[in-house]
Amino acid sequence: MARTNPTSKQSDTAPEVILYTDGACRGNPGPGGWGFILIHVPTGKILEASGGHPHTTNNRMELQAVIEGLEKLKRPTRVHVVTDSAYVVRGINEWIKNWKRHNWKHKVPAGWETIKNVEYWKKLDAFCQTHQITFEHVPGHAGHPQNERCDELAVQACQAILKRS
Repeated sequence: MARTNPTSKQSDTAPEVILYTDGACRGNPGPGGWGFILIHVPTGKILEASGGHPHTTNNRMELQAVIEGLEKLKRPTRVHVVTDSAYVVRGINEWIKNWKRHNWKHKVPAGWETIKNVEYWKKLDAFCQTHQITFEHVPGHAGHPQNERCDELAVQACQAILKRS
């Protein structure tokens, strides 16, 4: 978790909020869950949330976790997203510019097709237009405390869906 010194002036690039996220799925597709921890750096205030869907994919839950966390922000904010999803980090940092240039499509052997999870990527892209967001990839299941907690939240949400089935 990032720490700030309350006596020093916060830089214009330091995150106001750190958003830790994770997604889980039993089967792919199958029942899935997402979880996030949102930390307001200046005050240390923490918000945790989770939820899920009865029929989804792991990549959708990874994206949903980020979207759900960003939806909690009330004004344009400097955000640092920490996730174990290489899909989310590479998508936003490497692939999205070409997707948008090609109207959310990518080249396949048979021609062009709409990218997977386009509705999620469009939502995430809209948040990136409103907020100053940086993304960091951390290894999953490697002992990172906030990532492990987000995994717990996502798995619990997934298990709750399984119990209702």
